[in-house]
Amino acid sequence: MSQAPHILAIDQGTTSTRALLFDAEGRVAATASAPLEQSYPHPGWVEHDPQAIWDAVLATGRNVLRDTGNPPIAGIGITNQRETVVFWDRETGNPCGPAIVWQDRRTESICQKLRDDGLEAYIRQTTGLVIDPYFSATKIAWALRNDSDLAARASDGQICFGTIDSWLIYRLTGGSAHVTDATNASRTMLFDIHRGAWDQKLLGVLDIPLAMMPDVMDCQAALGHSQCEHFGEPIPVLGVAGDQQAALVGQACFEPGMIKATYGTGCFVLVNTGNVAVASDHRMLTTIAYRLAGRTTYALEGSIFMAGATIQWLRDSLGLFKNAADTEAMAVAADPDAAVFLVPAFQGLGAPDWDAEARGAILGLSRASTPNDIVRAGLEAVAFQTRDLLDAIRADMAAAGLDAPTTLRVDGGMTSNRWLMQTIADTVGLPVEVAPITETTAFGSAIHAALQCGLFESEAHVARLRPPSIRFDPRQTDTWRNDRHDGWREAVERVLTKSQ
Repeated sequence: MSQAPHILAIDQGTTSTRALLFDAEGRVAATASAPLEQSYPHPGWVEHDPQAIWDAVLATGRNVLRDTGNPPIAGIGITNQRETVVFWDRETGNPCGPAIVWQDRRTESICQKLRDDGLEAYIRQTTGLVIDPYFSATKIAWALRNDSDLAARASDGQICFGTIDSWLIYRLTGGSAHVTDATNASRTMLFDIHRGAWDQKLLGVLDIPLAMMPDVMDCQAALGHSQCEHFGEPIPVLGVAGDQQAALVGQACFEPGMIKATYGTGCFVLVNTGNVAVASDHRMLTTIAYRLAGRTTYALEGSIFMAGATIQWLRDSLGLFKNAADTEAMAVAADPDAAVFLVPAFQGLGAPDWDAEARGAILGLSRASTPNDIVRAGLEAVAFQTRDLLDAIRADMAAAGLDAPTTLRVDGGMTSNRWLMQTIADTVGLPVEVAPITETTAFGSAIHAALQCGLFESEAHVARLRPPSIRFDPRQTDTWRNDRHDGWREAVERVLTKSQ
């Protein structure tokens, strides 16, 4: 009996590359992963080796196919770390130096020049983003300004720029497709999210040639075929989305007001706003959730820079516990009335404060404070920052005439901490539903590919495939949650810089 078709999902992240095989019921048939080394050549610089990324994609993809007896593959879905930039030779496909990673901060002076030139409002209105080194645009500009040969070749059309999805598709298809999708394009700070096109003004301001930019496609599209040498036969590439937008789809958040939070090293919260590109008055990002058949669905997004990374710091730098799993029992044992607050602004603060110069602090310590209190404060910081984002989202959606979220769908490694999940529910005042699928991001890319090839019938079919979640309902009163959050905001005010 012949095997049923599967989807090969490639999940290329900041610290690892993963390949997963999903069957027609949305179940994971096989997984393989490879670590990704990061390099830090100067303070604030973060780089990857593009060739190492490509090699890992091939290795992990081949491993899952081999482990499952090489079943028929209906299509490939790709999801990726966003904002990271790669340059390569259009003819040879060879990378032109290291990839500049989304975490890299080397372009702050270019960002400041854009602010000084009065472009902040234009960039906000056009791209939905704030001016920050986080996004791709100033990384591209920096590379071109610091390598005259690269700049000259880019102007002549000899150099391709791409985010990681573009780089992988180019290599998979043997150079026949230089494309990206609308979600990744929307994270470059060069894409007009309303017109659905690269913005000529911003390209001109930053001296970025249009000739090096990829074509922007829908998230579900025929993007070319992988070459036979890669996986033994040509496989159509059918689905692409940046990692957080893929997680939104993986959580089946297809209706306006549906919201997800992914708790990993950081935390990213996205809410579906339908066909309305909500302009935030609270410094949230307006971005593209997905584009299908030329129709754009938008989202509001907020990010927490330090979520799981805070727990890692408490473990590795302070030595307060040996395993992250220990934190649940420590939080339970802590004094609930201690009023200790940990503000994890180790890399500044993201939305809604956006203060790159803020630095971390632990406040409210007394002689009675214990490691348990500090660990609990670290976990509570994740809940409080989620509340900050939810408050901003609620206000922005109300101003746009949209209904606020009623349930928070969550995924990521931190969701195994039941105490934290209950605390988030209590702090934000919404039920929290933990995804039953641990590979939500990869599943989102697989959904796009499966819908494109007809393996999945519809979004309603996808929602039915999603198993029941573990649900945490709020147990605390509004007075409790507001008093605790007020204490948190007082602590945050202590670390914000005067410019705020």
